[in-house]
Parts: sequence; C-alpha cells; structure tokens
Amino acid sequence: MLRIAVPNKGSLSGPAAAMLHEAGYQQRKESKELVLVDPVNEVEFFYLRPRDIAIYVSSGRLDIGITGRDLLLDSGADAEEILELGFARSTFRYATRPGTARGVEDFGGMTVATSYEGIVAQHLAENGIDAAVVHLDGAVETAIELGVAQIIADVVETGTSLRNAGLEVVGEPIMTSEAVVVRRKGADRDEPKVQQFLRRLQGVLVARAYVMMDYDCRVEHLEQAVALTPGLESPTVSPLHHEGWVAVRSMVAAKEAQRIMDDLYELGARAILTTAIHACRL
Repeated sequence: MLRIAVPNKGSLSGPAAAMLHEAGYQQRKESKELVLVDPVNEVEFFYLRPRDIAIYVSSGRLDIGITGRDLLLDSGADAEEILELGFARSTFRYATRPGTARGVEDFGGMTVATSYEGIVAQHLAENGIDAAVVHLDGAVETAIELGVAQIIADVVETGTSLRNAGLEVVGEPIMTSEAVVVRRKGADRDEPKVQQFLRRLQGVLVARAYVMMDYDCRVEHLEQAVALTPGLESPTVSPLHHEGWVAVRSMVAAKEAQRIMDDLYELGARAILTTAIHACRL
C-alpha cells in the first residue's frame, strides 16, 4: 500500500481531507483516528502533526505527505515538494515596532523571535546578517513587548494582529507558502502508485478551476465563439436539428465563466449553461 502522511489538525487538516475525499479516497470520521486504511485504493493514511510530516517522509517510513512549504523548509528534512495544492496560502514576513528597522539590512546585532527558526536563520545568513534567532511556539507578537526580541518573523495574512500589537511589517517577504505534496529526495517519482495519487489530486485542482460550458450557436458565428471558448485541446461541436445551428461544449476557467457567457450572448449564442466538474483526468 501507498503510505501517506496527512495533517491531523490546524489550517492544513480540513482542506487536505476535503481534497482527498474529492479525489476518491476514504477519510477518517473521528479526529482521534491516527491511521486509516483504504483497501479499495490501496492507500494507508497516517494523521500526523503538520510540522513532523516532512521528517517522517524523508526517513522513508512514509512514501509521500501533505504539509506546508514553510514547514517543509523549516524542518530541514531531506524531502522536496512535488505538487502545489493551492490552499493554505500565506506570506512569511518580518515585523517590528515602527522606527526600529527599515528592512533585514538593519537587523544586525538584534534578536528575531519566530516559530520557524530554520527558515529565518537561513534567510539572515543569505543576506549576510549577524542576528540572533529565538524559537517561540505560538503567538510571537508578544516577544517584542516582553523584551525577548526586537524583531519577529511570522505568517502574515491581513496584518490585523500585528497592528493590534503596535507592530508593522518591514522589508520584503521572506517567502510565500501553501500546501504541497512532499516526497523524499531521490525517491522514484515515477512509481505507479505515486503517479496515480498525483493525477487524482491534479484532477481535483482542474475540476475546481474549470466549469463545463454548453451553448447553441449559429454556424456563421462558430469561429468567433470558439475563440472565446477554446477549451483544452478544442471544443466539441455537434450539429443541431435546426439547420445552421451547432451545439458547443468546452471547458472554461470558472473565474472567467460569467464574462464569457456575456460575450457569447452578445454574439448570438443561446441556451448557455455551465456545470461543475467533479472529477477529471487530462
């Protein structure tokens, strides 16, 4: 069986389980379950702390895992990402009290508090900055108020919690992160079960990003309509009972669907419908 590590809690857990379910895999019904065997798909899921997943995968005990890019890099594990999953996106940045520093070039001799000391230490070294790094779990915003550090490095989404703590973002982002599938470096990525798993997840990503659009169109307007809905290879075009009309079916980007429907209507197309795609293989 393919042995896969899945986040057991936190912001990665729910979306990861939802994606796996959409990909046709069984998922646990109780949060206390640590292992789930899916015999139909020949997969065994292990529910682990997101921060530990890259380490388990790099050891070779598990074949692949789902975790955050930030957690993968911070762990220093001998693992690599092989597929971006498009959820749990975040930006990792420095913050401090106004007037303390303009950017990383001013951090020399200061202390940086963070839950991701591996990432921060590497970033400081790459920029030639001699600064101390202190590891803290949880809310690092209080580190400055309590005098533990002059700078913090943390995930920033809206920046509201930083402003509430009297802090401001400084410098360029350290990195951007999202959920990724990870594999031990040097492992065979072409292993059939791994490839099947990746295809299923890629199918979910495409199904979420596209809709199927159907419409009727006059033959003389077909080329203009097809230009609006080119599909992946090309649209499916079928003659209708009424002479001079054709039915067109094509995949279009979901975020563009309403605009395309408007353009098709102006072109003279009618019976324009969109339907969700639940699964696909490209």
